[in-house]
Parts: sequence; C-alpha cells; structure tokens
Amino acid sequence: MKYLVAVSGGVDSVVLLDMLSRSNHTLIVAHVDHGIRDDSAEDARFVSALAKRYHLPFVSTRVELGKGASEERAREARYNFLFEQSRKFGATIVTAHHRDDMVETIALNLTRGTGWRGLAVLNRQGISRPLLPFSKSQLYAYAVKHRLEWVEDSTNQTDAYLRNRLRARLAHTEVNAEQVARLRARQQQLTKAIDREADRLLTAHVGSRHFLTQLDHEIAVELLGYAIKQKVGVRPLR
Repeated sequence: MKYLVAVSGGVDSVVLLDMLSRSNHTLIVAHVDHGIRDDSAEDARFVSALAKRYHLPFVSTRVELGKGASEERAREARYNFLFEQSRKFGATIVTAHHRDDMVETIALNLTRGTGWRGLAVLNRQGISRPLLPFSKSQLYAYAVKHRLEWVEDSTNQTDAYLRNRLRARLAHTEVNAEQVARLRARQQQLTKAIDREADRLLTAHVGSRHFLTQLDHEIAVELLGYAIKQKVGVRPLR
C-alpha cells in the first residue's frame, strides 16, 4: 500500500510515522503550515528533517490563514492539500487521530447540537486512521519508549478554541472511551444502512416531490440531505 502520512510534528503524528516506518508500506510525508502561528515555519522545517531521517519523500504547503483563523478553515485547507496530493501520488491519506480525538469530536458535535450523524465521526472516505484504538497516554508512552522527538503546538493550550475548552473539561470527567467507541461504530453501521435505503427510495421515486410530501418531516429532510450530498459531492470534513 502507498500512504500519504499527514504529519504536523506533534507527538501523535510523529508516533504514527514511526509505527508506519516499521511496515512494508510505501510512505510519503505531508505537512501543512496553516500560517496561523508566528513560529509555524519551524514546525515545517522539523517535519522536513524528520522525513529525511526516515529517508522518505516530503511534500508541504503553506496557507496564509492568519491569526485567529477558525479550526474549520484550517481543517478545510489541510484536507484540500492532502486530497490533492493523494490523487497525485495515488496514495491513501493516513492521519494520527486517536481515541481521545474521537471522544472530543463527539463531545464537540453534541455541544453544537448535532443530529444522529454527528456521532459517526472520523468517517471520511479515503482516509485511514490506524491510531483510533489508542489513547493519547499510550501514544506518549510509545514516544518515550522509542525516544522520539516532537514539537508542541502552542494553539493547543489556548482557550480560544471550543475543542480546547472541551478537552480541558473532559480531562476532569470520567468518560468510558470504549463505550463511546462502540457507539460510534454502531452509528457508522447505521449511516451506511440508512444511506443505502435513502438511495433505494430516491432511485425508485426520482423527481417525485409528492413522495417526499407524504413522509414524516424528519425522514423527508434526511432524504433531501442525502440527495443534495450526492448531487454536489459534499463530504464531511472529518
């Protein structure tokens, strides 16, 4: 397999790269400098040097989002680049999302008032996330054991972002991560089943507004949402 490994320089992605380097996969290191922090160029240099250490090709880009840019804008810019490079190299994108990220994302969606799909997170097609079974503490332990070096992103410490505020709250709350992971897996199964049924119904009633008016409001909205997603190619950012 050929993998495009998204490496920020933080401990999670450094661990991911080290783990994958011990496999037989073909790897390409990818880094996005969002241009949000004054010292972000140092992270790019660190990841470039890391790729050389592992004797791997390195691709990167810098986008000038500026200070105060939202997580959503940064995420969109990052994935735009990753998918562009993925198509170029014919490689599957690999990210370092772990179990704590999964719990945080579900909590974030619930805080924002998500629908049921907001529980089936980290589910975007074309992206592999091999670290999801592992907690952040396990990744730290791996990094220490293998004497890895990484950089710390100062924006992870600011309370300007909702995710960081939620992370601080979750750190003081008992969360059964395994139970949340099972819930996510179940929601992903339901997503696939509902999408298949939506496709069947819309195919059987192409262009029929009357059909939609006979349905319960929530079901009609779900079908319309699915139809729009398929028509314009909308994908979740995560």
